[in-house]
Amino acid sequence: MGTDTKSSISITRSDITSVLRHDLPASLVVFLVAVPLSLGIAAASGAPLVAGLVAAVVGGVVAGFLGGSVVQVSGPAAGLALVVADLVMRYGWRATCMITLLAGALQLVLGVFRIARAALAVSPAVVHGMLAGVGVVIALSQLHVVLGGSPQSSAIANLTELPRQITENHNDAVLAGLLTILVLVVWARLPRRPRAVPAPLAALAVTAVTSLALGWDVTRVDLSASLDGWSSPVWPRGDWHGIVAAVVLVALLAGVESLLCAVAVDRLHGGRRADLDRELTAQGAANMVTGALGGLPVAGVIMRSTTNARAGARSRWSTILHGLWILLFCLGLGWTITFIPMEALAALLVFIGVQMVDIGHIRNLRGHGEVPVYAVTMAGVVLLGLAEGVLFGLGLAALLALRRLTSVTVDSREDSQGHWHVMIGGSLTFLGVPKITAELRTIPAGAEVELDLNIDFMDNAAFEAVHAWRQDHERGGGTVTVDEIHDEWYAMAASGGRVFPAKTPPRAPDRWWLPWSHRRRRLRAAAGVPAPARNTPEGIATPEALAVPELLAGAGEFHLRTAPLIRPVLHGMARAQKPSHLFITCADSRIVPNLITSSGPGDLFTVRNIGNLVPRRGASAPDDSVAAAIEYATAELGVRTITVCGHSGCGAMVALLSGGETTGELPALDRWLRHGHHSLARFIATESDGADGGPLDRLCRINVIQQLENLRTHPGVDHLVRAGRLDLVGLYFDIGAARVHVLDQPPAQVAPL
Repeated sequence: MGTDTKSSISITRSDITSVLRHDLPASLVVFLVAVPLSLGIAAASGAPLVAGLVAAVVGGVVAGFLGGSVVQVSGPAAGLALVVADLVMRYGWRATCMITLLAGALQLVLGVFRIARAALAVSPAVVHGMLAGVGVVIALSQLHVVLGGSPQSSAIANLTELPRQITENHNDAVLAGLLTILVLVVWARLPRRPRAVPAPLAALAVTAVTSLALGWDVTRVDLSASLDGWSSPVWPRGDWHGIVAAVVLVALLAGVESLLCAVAVDRLHGGRRADLDRELTAQGAANMVTGALGGLPVAGVIMRSTTNARAGARSRWSTILHGLWILLFCLGLGWTITFIPMEALAALLVFIGVQMVDIGHIRNLRGHGEVPVYAVTMAGVVLLGLAEGVLFGLGLAALLALRRLTSVTVDSREDSQGHWHVMIGGSLTFLGVPKITAELRTIPAGAEVELDLNIDFMDNAAFEAVHAWRQDHERGGGTVTVDEIHDEWYAMAASGGRVFPAKTPPRAPDRWWLPWSHRRRRLRAAAGVPAPARNTPEGIATPEALAVPELLAGAGEFHLRTAPLIRPVLHGMARAQKPSHLFITCADSRIVPNLITSSGPGDLFTVRNIGNLVPRRGASAPDDSVAAAIEYATAELGVRTITVCGHSGCGAMVALLSGGETTGELPALDRWLRHGHHSLARFIATESDGADGGPLDRLCRINVIQQLENLRTHPGVDHLVRAGRLDLVGLYFDIGAARVHVLDQPPAQVAPL
């Protein structure tokens, strides 16, 4: 680890500059969003309105200062509104504050014991379904306030009572609520400059001014009763089982929501990743403080955190400052809140509740088959209650996970010569035995069978079923060849060895990197092509071998073996690519970039041409293809490294050394190789140090260094390199030794990897 040699003064000045430039403006934006949301959530929770502001201040200052996420914003969360409302109704407000304090202590203990990662085991489908259900319940209850009525005792009652509310109430309160919703809907469609003011603040301000100007008869927000009636928390009275359950419920719901929010917000910034154990500890400390001060429970909230990240926050100072702004606002300008109609706050909650039913989450879950979990959780929260809905969702998610973990696929087919190819994939447990045995029994006696086991687990029942069938089939005159792609579960069990009970990570398919010529038999099997006669040497190009469409056969093997393993990775990057490297290399068939760099899909943005050449800017024979790839990689994809990789025995360098003798009948190639003349001139001007492998080897290495300099002739590349945002790397692949070297520049010294 390197040592920072800068003085503490310069570091302090740099930090202060960053806070003033980035965090201060972001904190003001979040402050403007947090005030109306905090008031609205307090109203939905049945708590004193000032409790929402207390929670916002504590969440910003305490959780922001101690937290493990640099840009997450904590405060009162809409997802906890139903729980708090139920606790207030059951135990009273002061007892609810004590439950919040105890829940914070439980979170603190869980964070100290470093078990925050366990919260990530909760299915996101359950979390999103819970939030959607809470949103529906909040929207239905607060819609009655917007319409001038009162919320009912349940979501179903609110729904059945809604027609009467719509037909009977047509007073000024309805106008205030509808005006608030109208401003919220229209605000998102305005030009960018007006939208600098957050929509919730704009909606409440417009409604407050309009109601005052027109003299509407509405209910105003009153903080005086909340401030005058403050008292310390008291111990809740009632069955201790219910009290413990309430503490655990608040602690877990607030903790899980905070940790999932921290993980989600990490994707919105390029700073330090969140320390989840520290974040859970900070949430516990914040909930203890807010409970002691009479505030709502605190949790990390996605709306304010997203606003903070998108507003340019770089450190935790944005979160802390937003809490201080709320405190100063309450002390100096709290009187302005009294102009806000309660119906406007209710309308804001209706809008937030509708937004909590995010269709985007449903689209994401549909690809993974988890929409039923989302739907069951949401329906359970709406119809039965928050705890019941979450339990139903967790139960269904566990059942679906068990089904996936124990699912088995069996595919058997016969080729033209009567040979059977059977693929068994998945986790082989006793639950899959009926399916396996039913399929294996369809294979006729005496057949030659190739059994591929693409499995990651095999229990004793599955082994006994497969092994018994194999023995019966071989006793009947057939043959069975077993090929295991992953760990040798079957072979270990058959030999009496110890079989590990836990699953092992899947390995890449056996010999996937070999050329087609080395694995023709497997390719033929994948494509369903008959094998050559037994007395035909494998290496002789028989008519059958020449007829094998090896490219299509390779695709068939990919679908059969590799696609099931890589599909989850490719699904996650199907919409966009984010490579970190531009890799320029030769078109030589022996160079496989992903193989020699151990990289996978999405890592390398690759350009291949003869001689791994980079035409200089303004070259007499310009090549827009390479230049376009460089521009796109640096300007659009934001790659951090450009690598030029040459190799030994390069045919393009042979042509350069021959002075064009070998390209006389290839005019296009001759024109292209003009871009290598600078490499040739550099080669002539450089003497051998005796350590290279001869003239051709030296030119191949020098050519890489020259192409790196050619890259600097492109202004965009040169600017990024000078700014320290782009690195240029030269590699040299020695084909015979199967070794990659890093080339220093200049001269072309070799540094083996």
